[in-house]
Amino acid sequence: MYSHGSESLIKQARDIQESELQKFYSRLVKLLQAKEFGHETVDSLQRLHLILFATKYTRKLPSDLQRRLLALLSASAEQLQLLSSAVLRETLPLSGHNLSYSQDNIAQLNSHAAALLLSQAGSSAELSSFCTQLLRSLESRQSEGPAHFTHILPILNTILTHSPECLTEDHVTLLSKKLVDWLRYASTTQGGGTSSGGFFAGARSRQPVPIAELDGTVAGDFFTVLCVGQGFTEDQWMNVYSFSMLRHWLLTYHSVSTCSIPADTDDRSEVDGSVVSIVSATSSSSRLLPPKERLREKAFQYCQRLIEQSDRKAHKRTDSELQKACLVEAVYILDCVCVEDASLVYRIFPCIKALFGRLSSDLSFARVLLPIAQFYLNHGEMAAVDCESVWKLVFGRFPAELFNDPFLAHELLRFLRTNLESLQLRVPQYTRSFPNLLKFLAWDSPAVVDDFVDLLPSLVTTGTALELLHTLLDLPCLSATLVLQHRSTCLPISDPGGRSHLSLDAFRSPSDRGLFLFLLREEAGSGETMDRLSTLHERLTEAADWPRVVHCAQTVPVLLHIFFNTAIKMADEKLLSDLVLVMLERSSLLLNLPTYVKEVHRVFSCHLLRLCKLQPSLVVDQSHELLEFAGTTANVYNKEEMYTHVVWVLGEFLSASCDSRCSVRLITSCFESLEAVLFEITSSAPPPGSPCPAPRVVTSLMSALAKLASRSHDLIPRVSLFLSKLRSVTRGGSVAWCSDEEDLVSIVTRGEELWSLLKTPGVAQSVLTPSPHVTTPQWHRDTNVSMPLQLRALTSLTHSQ
Repeated sequence: MYSHGSESLIKQARDIQESELQKFYSRLVKLLQAKEFGHETVDSLQRLHLILFATKYTRKLPSDLQRRLLALLSASAEQLQLLSSAVLRETLPLSGHNLSYSQDNIAQLNSHAAALLLSQAGSSAELSSFCTQLLRSLESRQSEGPAHFTHILPILNTILTHSPECLTEDHVTLLSKKLVDWLRYASTTQGGGTSSGGFFAGARSRQPVPIAELDGTVAGDFFTVLCVGQGFTEDQWMNVYSFSMLRHWLLTYHSVSTCSIPADTDDRSEVDGSVVSIVSATSSSSRLLPPKERLREKAFQYCQRLIEQSDRKAHKRTDSELQKACLVEAVYILDCVCVEDASLVYRIFPCIKALFGRLSSDLSFARVLLPIAQFYLNHGEMAAVDCESVWKLVFGRFPAELFNDPFLAHELLRFLRTNLESLQLRVPQYTRSFPNLLKFLAWDSPAVVDDFVDLLPSLVTTGTALELLHTLLDLPCLSATLVLQHRSTCLPISDPGGRSHLSLDAFRSPSDRGLFLFLLREEAGSGETMDRLSTLHERLTEAADWPRVVHCAQTVPVLLHIFFNTAIKMADEKLLSDLVLVMLERSSLLLNLPTYVKEVHRVFSCHLLRLCKLQPSLVVDQSHELLEFAGTTANVYNKEEMYTHVVWVLGEFLSASCDSRCSVRLITSCFESLEAVLFEITSSAPPPGSPCPAPRVVTSLMSALAKLASRSHDLIPRVSLFLSKLRSVTRGGSVAWCSDEEDLVSIVTRGEELWSLLKTPGVAQSVLTPSPHVTTPQWHRDTNVSMPLQLRALTSLTHSQ
C-alpha cells in the first residue's frame, strides 16, 4: 500500500519514545516563539502531524504548544494554517482552550480554522450556535468597513452537507434573505475603480466602470456569474458563491421543520445596486412573498438571465466552457424550483423548451442536454409536452456518437441510475436502447461496469431478454467493432502492412459491412442475433489481444450472472425454455478468447442447472437439443464444464416423477446416445491435439446411465456389462483415454459402486432416483418423529438461563 520509504517513516513515528517526544515538543515550542517561521518550523509541523496520525491513540499536546498552534491558525501563510489545523484535529482539545470565535473576531475565521472548529463540535446545539454567529456576521454592510466574508458561505455549505439538522427556521429565513440580496442586487460596476484621465488623473476623476457581458458589451441587466470585469466587489463575489451553493440549499433546507414565516419587509429595494430588468417585471409583488418563495422567484430570474447570457458569443474558449457549466447548474436549479413549486412549471417550460431547440443539434452541448432531459422527465407529463425528441437524443445519438467521451458516459449513466424507476414507467425507449447503451461498456468496461451492474436488471424483460443475452455474449465483438470504427476515421483507406488492418479491411468491406452494422444498431427489435456469427468471429480473430476487448470480455461473466438471476425471477416458462436453447447454441459461437470461452461455459453450466431445478419440465421440452449436444463426442473435449452439466441434467430430471410426459422410449433414446459417447471415449485414444477426457465427464456419464437404467430396468444389463468390461480392461494397467493413475482408480471405484447398486434394482432406484421427501427433508418440522423434541432439548441445554 505504501512505498518502502513511507513505511519506514511511519514505523519511526510509531516507535518514537515518550522522552524523545517531549524533547521534540519543547523544540517545536521554541520554533513557534520566533517572529518569523522558516523551513525548519514547517518540517517540524509535518513531522508532528505524521507522529500523531501514525498511532491509533489520540495524544494530548502540552498546553503551551496547543495554544501556539491555535494562534498559528491566524497566520498569514496558508501552509501554516493548514498544518496547524491538521495537527489539532489529531489531538484532544485542552479543557478551556477549545477554538471559538465571537461576533467580534468572526472575520478572522478561515477555512482551515473552520475545519478544526467543526471537528471539535460536540453536539448539534454547538453547531447551531456557530451557524447563528456566521449568519449574524453576514448582516454587516460594506459601509461598516471591509468585511471579507467570502469564506463564510463555503463553511455554511459544509455544515449543511454533514449536519443539516442543526439549522433552525430562523437560520433558513435569514440565509434565504441574504441569498436573494446577493443573487439579485449585487452591484453592476467593476471593483477597484478605473482611471479615465491618464497618468495625472486624481481620485476625483476616477469613474465607476460597468460590468460587461462575455461578448464584450456592457451588461444591461443585473450581475451574474457570467459577467466579467477587471475586478469584482465583495457583493459580486458573494453573488458567485451564492449561485454555487443555491442548488444544494434548495435541496436541503426542507430538513428544517416548516412554520409560518413573516413577510419580508426590510429587504433592499428592487433597484438598489442594479438596473431595472425585464426579468424582474413582477418584482414588486415578489417582495411580499415569504423568504423561501421569494428565493425561488429570484433563483428563477437569475437562471433565466444565465440562459440568455449563454447565447452570447464568448471571446475565450474558457468562457465558452464556463457558459456550458453555468447552463448545467441553471437547468438543475430550475428543476429544483419546479419540484418545490409545481405552479412554476408553466412559466419555466417555454424557456427550457427553447433552450433544447437551440442546443439539440450541437453534440458539444451534450452535458447541458442531460439536465434538460431530467427536467422533461420530471415535468414533461405535467406540461403535456412531447418528449420523443429528447429521448431520441439521449438514447440514440449520445451513445452512438459519443461512446468514447468518458465524462458524458459518467453523467448519462448516473442519470439513468438516479431515475431508473421513472424511466421504466414513463420512457419505453429505455428498455429498447440497450444495444446503444452497452457501447459505453464495450468501450471502457472498467470505468462503467459498476453502473451496468445496477442497470442491467431493469433492461431484462420478456420481450428483450433473448436479444439482450445475445448482445451480452457479443460484447467483445462490439468492443472490437467500436475500435475499428474509431480507427477507420483516423487511418487511411489503403496503408500497406500492419496486422490490425486485416480486420479494418473487413470493417470497410461491403460484403461484411452488414455484420458490423448489426452490432452497431441503436435499438433492439431488428433480430435477436445474426446468421453469420462464425464469419464475424473469423474477421475479428486478431482482436483477441486488444486491451479494450480483453477488458470487456472480463466483465461479461459478471453481467451474465446478473442477467440469469433476473430472468429466473420472471418465471416465464417459454422464456426459460428459449434461454436453454440459446445457451446450447451459443456455447459454440463465441469470440475465440480462451479464458472468456471457459468463463462463459462455467456461467452457462451454473444457470442451466438452476433453470432445470426450477422447471424440470424443460428437460423434456428441450430433450432433442439436449440429446444432440450430449451425443456429440467433440463436446467432451472442448466444452467439458457444460457437457458435464448437460449430462447430469439429463440423468437427474429425465424421469416420470419430474414430468409425466417422460416415456420409456425417451429414456431409452437418451441412454443410447450417452452410451455411445461413453463407449467411444473409453475405447480409443483422444483425437490428436486434444487432452484425455476429464474423469468428471466419464463418471457423470456413468452415473447418468445408471440413473436412466434404474428407471427402465431393461437397460440394467447393458450398463452392468459396460461396467464389468471397464473393470476388466483397467486391470491390465494404464489405458489410452486416461493418463493419470489416480483418476483411473477413481473412475473404476465409481463404476464398482454403481454396478453393486444395479444388482438390486429396487435399491438402485431408491438411491439414484430418490423421492422428493428424501431429497428435501423437513424432519425438524415433522411432529411424528423425534427430531423436533431432540432439537428443543438441545436448545434448552445450550441456551440455559
